[in-house]
Amino acid sequence: MNIAIIGGTRGLGSWIAEFLQKRDCNVVITGRDKISGERVSKKIGVDYTNDNIKAASGADIVIISVPIEATSSTIKEIAPAMRKGSLLMDVTSVKEEPTKMMNEFISQDVEFIPTHPMFGPRIRSLDGQVIVMTPLMKGKWYNKVCEFLEKENARILVTTPEIHDQMMSIVQGLTHFAYLSIAMTIKKLNIDLKESRNFASPVYNLMVDMIARIVAQNPYLFYSIQTHNRYTKETHEAFLSTSKHLKDMISNNNKDEFVRVMGSAAKHLDDLEAALGRSDKAISALNEEIILLKNSIGQEVGLRHIYSGNIHVGTLLDLSPDFLFLKENNKKLRLKLSNVEVLNDKELLKWKTETYPRKLYDVSAIFPETCDPEIIAGTIKDLRDIVNVKIVDIYHGDQIPAGNVSITIKYAVIEPEARFKVENLLKGFGAEIR
Repeated sequence: MNIAIIGGTRGLGSWIAEFLQKRDCNVVITGRDKISGERVSKKIGVDYTNDNIKAASGADIVIISVPIEATSSTIKEIAPAMRKGSLLMDVTSVKEEPTKMMNEFISQDVEFIPTHPMFGPRIRSLDGQVIVMTPLMKGKWYNKVCEFLEKENARILVTTPEIHDQMMSIVQGLTHFAYLSIAMTIKKLNIDLKESRNFASPVYNLMVDMIARIVAQNPYLFYSIQTHNRYTKETHEAFLSTSKHLKDMISNNNKDEFVRVMGSAAKHLDDLEAALGRSDKAISALNEEIILLKNSIGQEVGLRHIYSGNIHVGTLLDLSPDFLFLKENNKKLRLKLSNVEVLNDKELLKWKTETYPRKLYDVSAIFPETCDPEIIAGTIKDLRDIVNVKIVDIYHGDQIPAGNVSITIKYAVIEPEARFKVENLLKGFGAEIR
């Protein structure tokens, strides 16, 4: 499958390119900056060209991932170059205009699916992620795309361009506007945000983190989201008039009206019990790893840096509200808690198996004839740092006492000390090591 990503040198376009390359697609990315394009293409293992026409003409699928304001002109540019039977998609945050442009400029023998992935380039997989599609017609490519996304456990939502943009005026237009307003207000009041967290409830900390997640992103993209959706202006006006109404109620000590409108708003939010449950889970998740780390001080832990992907494995020395201290290969590291996540046992073993050299050992032990060798082998395999456990011999002979059997087990260890865990386990079973 040959896939061209127009504007694939940064942001979501680059993420899509790397994602598809890992699934054995032949990917070419385009971008205006040749130096940046060649650097990105080398990093993620795809081809690069600064010629959109060349990329589009050789592709089975073309994905447009350019700024919103450049999407229409890009569709016009590449439309004549699209090969017969190919597919055109875009990933912009508005759908009315791109859908209209594709329908107008793409030839009848080219299929198009206007698309909006409801996530940014920081995610690691499509598991549970929402992808909105607004096709005017569903051709052969539509089913193929849906099948691919379903295999990746994505959630597909099919709607019209108009409904999409109406919803986005709330999902993005309103929330981004409100979050930015809060961030600007905190700045205007000259509040020390770090100090405010010392007084904060979990809900406040979670809200500030969500606000920071928004305002830390590309401001040009977010300005485009605010200005290119025709429904957003009405949403802004409704928000501002509602804010004024709320302020007037408070200024005029109108308690009854305040209670009424708050109750009405809560009722409109519908399933409050489910909302409370989801928010409780989010708050608990913030503390879960902290509790796990506190209980792991003095023990080995595996940590993944959520931005670089680097893995750190070592002994956890200490923990502070913002940092953890790790001894890794006799070197002490200070890592910011918000930047790392703890590997579970399965992930840590996988990393060790792929990184550390293995050492093979054989052990023979005498057991009662009534024992189950496979259960013994399975129990050994469950030990930490043990891999590839195999029964290689079961022996009855003159050297073996009556009613007993000698079992020889071959196993590999990641850490040499793990062999003593095996021997201690066998002794714990009552076995006599030969």
